[in-house]
Amino acid sequence: MADPRPGRDPPGGECAPPPEPWHGYVTVRTAAQPAPRTASLGTPRVAVALVALALGGFAIGTTEFVTMGLLPDIAAGVGVDIPTAGHVISAYALGVVVGAPVIAALGARLPRRGLLVGLMAAFLAGNVLSALAPGSTTLLLARFVSGLPHGAYFGVASLVAAALVPSALRGRAVGSVMLGLAAATLAGVPAATWLGQTLGWRAAYWAVVVLAALTVAAVLAVVPRTPRHPDAGIRTELGALRRPQVLLTLVVATVGFGGMFAVYSYIAPITTDVAGLSRGAVPWVLLAFGVGGFAGTALGGRLADRALFRSLVGAMVAVLVLLLLVGPAASAGPTLFASVFLLAMSASVLVVCLQLRLMEVAGDAQMLGAALNHSALNAANALGAWLGGVVIAAGYGYTAPSLVGAVLAVLGLVALAASAGLRRRELRGVPAA
Repeated sequence: MADPRPGRDPPGGECAPPPEPWHGYVTVRTAAQPAPRTASLGTPRVAVALVALALGGFAIGTTEFVTMGLLPDIAAGVGVDIPTAGHVISAYALGVVVGAPVIAALGARLPRRGLLVGLMAAFLAGNVLSALAPGSTTLLLARFVSGLPHGAYFGVASLVAAALVPSALRGRAVGSVMLGLAAATLAGVPAATWLGQTLGWRAAYWAVVVLAALTVAAVLAVVPRTPRHPDAGIRTELGALRRPQVLLTLVVATVGFGGMFAVYSYIAPITTDVAGLSRGAVPWVLLAFGVGGFAGTALGGRLADRALFRSLVGAMVAVLVLLLLVGPAASAGPTLFASVFLLAMSASVLVVCLQLRLMEVAGDAQMLGAALNHSALNAANALGAWLGGVVIAAGYGYTAPSLVGAVLAVLGLVALAASAGLRRRELRGVPAA
């Protein structure tokens, strides 16, 4: 029997969706029940709600990356050297990895809108503590607290966004939420960095506090209540970790996306030492990365609505090819800019597809599945940066991380192939309708 959900691959393909309909957070519709006209992505009420959800992503993305740009200022402000101050970045990432599964499981029975408000309030409190931290130890703790709501917020916001639109537009709705994170790298981080350099590093975190407060107000004002799954609970959510398709998708996110971070972590020396450009060109290369990320996030939702798994594979292949090209392209400025833009765009398509794939294969545990994506991506950040540093320290040069990233991308494709093979076996075991 054909899957009634529009925009999905047919049951005979590698990427066929599970036989059960999407449920728990949206009203289930059959093929004979067209989506209501009012539930369109272009409806003003829905569009405003998506903007409110994206605003939270903008705040989260700003605080996540602004620390990197202000690291020397932070180090001087709390009286430590720059490498020691770098631990605050790791503390935030650790908070994301720990907080996403724990909060998603514990909050499964809570009203979705109320949980979003609570998560953003906790995020606000973490950034207040960051702005007030008197020393490095308290700052480490504050950054850990700030990271705890990160993954859970994006997971819950993605589910709420998917509940607001017809099934054929879920990819674009989730992509709209993720656009907040992309916009942060494009505008929020540069603005907060300038503010921190001008008024002191604490001012950047105060700016994030203001963004978080605006998000709380906006969510309460314009985001409608959405139903939760009737069987939601800790045991149901943790059941996602027993699903092979969930675990395989998390492997794709961790190793496959780690390849991009292997290059991005060392983009500054690649720009100056390999391309021969001045230090002043580094922000422009980062801008190209941000523009590519924004374009890829917008494109990813549309591609996912057409064919989710095929788009996931295509994005992974594109990341692999571009990682192989970044090394040779880095020898000249124009080709470096082009390769960085395309790599960011492909990687951003991959992020959106991974988010939707986890929501699809998690079954009743969609909340944990959606939140785990950001835990995996932060693990990918740590893995890619570490492996890139290993090959540089071994004397292979600043282009070597791109080859390491390509190997990670190949491993991601292997995991996708295993997922496709598992799905084919599942379909052969399902009795004919």
